[in-house]
Amino acid sequence: AAQKKLMAAQAQISSSPAAAAEPAVETRPTATQITRELLRSKGIAGLYKGLGATLLRDVPFSIVYFPLFANLNKLGQKDPNVKAPFYVSFLSGCVAGSTAAVAVNPCDVIKTRLQSLQRGVNEDTYSGILDCTKKIWQREGPTAFFKGAYCRALVIAPLFGIAQVVYFVGIAEFLLDMLPKRQA
Repeated sequence: AAQKKLMAAQAQISSSPAAAAEPAVETRPTATQITRELLRSKGIAGLYKGLGATLLRDVPFSIVYFPLFANLNKLGQKDPNVKAPFYVSFLSGCVAGSTAAVAVNPCDVIKTRLQSLQRGVNEDTYSGILDCTKKIWQREGPTAFFKGAYCRALVIAPLFGIAQVVYFVGIAEFLLDMLPKRQA
């Protein structure tokens, strides 16, 4: 009886003009709620799902990014004994970052698919990196590995350009100098 009254009250409230004027607000889970659910359903190993795919993305990214940045930055040096101007470091970071991001985008797609918590109705589940790669290739074709590459490049470019400028102006070196020195 109490449940019927509660339901009737909810129905009455939702049909009132004041309730109709208020838009329905969809609440999203917080990071803490997601973490708790992940720990509950998958255990501690769930926190590391996709670690291999993340390393598969980040290691090649660094292999492409750092040498490319160094060589592009060197092109902007008028004198090999003087640092390139800050804008050259910025542009070199942008170009190297976006190039590396696009180059490793297939790895990022795989990582993202493996780490997705909630799947849509017809979305695949994957048992690992190779299974994920195979299913994407077979069901969506090779172009699926470059989904989001343009957006990723647009995000990564300024991020790495700014990071290089921060390093250029000495903020990073200043912060590193604040760390206690180890005795040899």
